[in-house]
Amino acid sequence: MAKARHSSFDCSPGCSVEAAISLIDGKWKCVILWHLFNEGTLRFNEIRKRVPSITQRMLTNQLRELEQDGIIHREVYPQVPPKVEYSLTDLGRSLEQILFALKLWGDAHLDQFGKLTLVASDPNP
Repeated sequence: MAKARHSSFDCSPGCSVEAAISLIDGKWKCVILWHLFNEGTLRFNEIRKRVPSITQRMLTNQLRELEQDGIIHREVYPQVPPKVEYSLTDLGRSLEQILFALKLWGDAHLDQFGKLTLVASDPNP
């Protein structure tokens, strides 16, 4: 397993929460993990199709961080064209209850936040 990219924590109250949050703190990480939980192994473009708002660069960065932290496994197949697949590690699968709880909370409270929509700005306010 690759070395985690996080420094050690001071173990003060809340330290374990800080540690857990630091692993899934990217804007898209929980969404990527959710798709891997629901669909199993996915290729880069399959993830990109499921998260259409993410840029290629951002997806690459988020996947790299998740891999460095040991949350996902990246399998590269030596063929042309290159084939790369992403799947959850045991550590990644251990986040299932956390993600499920986030989904339940989001389902219960989404109406309070409204649906996010793009609104064109009026040039003549």
